[in-house]
Amino acid sequence: MKKWTTLDQALTPDGKTISLHEHDGSYAIRVDGIPLMSTRQHASEEKLAQLACAHLRGMRHARVLIGGLGFGFTLQAALGAVPAGATVVMAEIFGAVIAWNRNPAFPLAAACMADPRVTVLEQDAGEVIRQARASFDSIILDVDNGPAALSTAGNARLYDSAGLHNARAALRPGGCLAVWSVAPDPAFERLMTLTGFAVEIHRSRSHVSSGRWHTLFLGRRP
Repeated sequence: MKKWTTLDQALTPDGKTISLHEHDGSYAIRVDGIPLMSTRQHASEEKLAQLACAHLRGMRHARVLIGGLGFGFTLQAALGAVPAGATVVMAEIFGAVIAWNRNPAFPLAAACMADPRVTVLEQDAGEVIRQARASFDSIILDVDNGPAALSTAGNARLYDSAGLHNARAALRPGGCLAVWSVAPDPAFERLMTLTGFAVEIHRSRSHVSSGRWHTLFLGRRP
């Protein structure tokens, strides 16, 4: 049986190892050996972007922030859902992930990153959110395995009360905060409600019609 091949690795800001792997044409990213994402499973990430951007059709000058590049499936789905004149800001804290996706040796997200609607920032998504005020119509967070399963410790600030208040302030009225999670999280759902979001919970399989169920949190700003 063909084994997974480690193609590259780098250190995260808190000293963990983030690594890129390939197996028979499929790619995966792991943090300290724990799978974070794979090109084999991405239906729920695409669904997250579609739900988060559904209200933007026909909107002039729509602005979307995506936290977490991964393999670009969330970005690609968002580009398919937003109007032609939209701006999509892609915030990815790990320079290695950006480099892997732009590397022409790997069939990943270089094409959608080059879309003229896209601005790629090597920056903490939380920092982009904290600096924004009524700037975005949608904020999509796909940076961890969920609010309780972090890829790096600093990401906890995205999901606590202060982080959610910052996200709400960064959204325009009627805007949407969308968060991907590998599992349900009732405590996070309650916290979203307490910070002023009208919350919807959606479930999506990791593949189109199979695989484990993932949880998608959508919070609308009134």
